Amino acid sequence: MIEIVGVRFKKVGKIYYFDPCGLNIERGTPVIVETARGIEYGTVEIANREVADEGIIQPLKKVIRIATEEDGIINKENKEKEKESFEICLEKIKKHGLEMKLIDVELTFDLNKIIFYFTADGRIDFRELVKELASVFRTRIELRQIGVRDEAKILNGIGVCGRTLCCATFLGDFTPVSIKMAKDQNLSLNPTKISGICGRLMCCLKYEEDTYEALNKNLPEEGDIIHTDAGDGEVLSVNILGQTVRAAVRKTPQDTPTVAVFAVSEVKIISKKIVKEDKYDKDEELKDILD
Repeated sequence: MIEIVGVRFKKVGKIYYFDPCGLNIERGTPVIVETARGIEYGTVEIANREVADEGIIQPLKKVIRIATEEDGIINKENKEKEKESFEICLEKIKKHGLEMKLIDVELTFDLNKIIFYFTADGRIDFRELVKELASVFRTRIELRQIGVRDEAKILNGIGVCGRTLCCATFLGDFTPVSIKMAKDQNLSLNPTKISGICGRLMCCLKYEEDTYEALNKNLPEEGDIIHTDAGDGEVLSVNILGQTVRAAVRKTPQDTPTVAVFAVSEVKIISKKIVKEDKYDKDEELKDILD
């Protein structure tokens, strides 16, 4: 077991583990830490805790010290410098005529590096831009291309639910989202209805997936042949949350089918629906559009 503290550098950023170096640090305490890109100012989100060795990526970086009031002032000054750097970089991008959209700027606490985040449709040759930015700021320059999901997380916005984006509010990291999740929840596969403002599948499809997977295990699918006390028949529709099945059943082959609703406990699957392979796979189409 290794003692760690969890530090976050952005409001809704990923939490990174650090070696507290014998310091007992409470949650919410600002700290100065050593990172791969330099000295950084962050906030402790996870107080001293022991975790298993396999849960740590070695070597573990160290907490240098608990941040002082002076460190807080320097951090605020750096935030102002980030705004100035953003405007300067915008001018340089326009000057060089580059097809890129500047999203955010970050300065390390020790001003050892400036990172510019941008989006673009393809690869961008920004070598001349980097040279000019380096001559202006006289420090290490890094331009990092990010995806549309990261762009939405940084810029924030209002989702179709009318609330601020989950990724910018409380999601520390993105989790994989698939078309199967929308299918399991019996949602429309219309891309405009299941995609967020970033154009990718909505993160909230993941929230209830475990529950729907558990509920779907007990249910037959539409088209399955089932046996009930009222007779055998074909499943017409299923109610996942209500755990009921609507089916057309009959006692004997000569009887007229009767449509009725049955609890899943009253149903036994006789045979599964035969699914024919289609040359045109709609799932693949949606995957290309949304993922």
